Amino acid sequence: MKYVMLGTIDAAWTGKHAERVRTAQAKLKTLGIKLESVLYTQGAYDFVDVVEAPNPEAMLSFAVWYVGQGLGRIQSLPAFEAKAFEAAIKQAAA
Repeated sequence: MKYVMLGTIDAAWTGKHAERVRTAQAKLKTLGIKLESVLYTQGAYDFVDVVEAPNPEAMLSFAVWYVGQGLGRIQSLPAFEAKAFEAAIKQAAA
């Protein structure tokens, strides 16, 4: 399942970007989560990642771990391909 992760970076980690990324990527790998893309943003969130996760529990585990490390906060949203959305529309209309 794909997810969009909206994340913040705690101010204490802004000067340690490489360490934060390395640590987070290692945890993602441990949880079986594949990082597909990373974009940095301005506004309410500092980054938007697209990931492929084996299950919702893996995403929850990462979010809990991320905040527990003091790295910031994560909000994850299930993300669906266009075909899945179209199938859902058909099923809803039936």
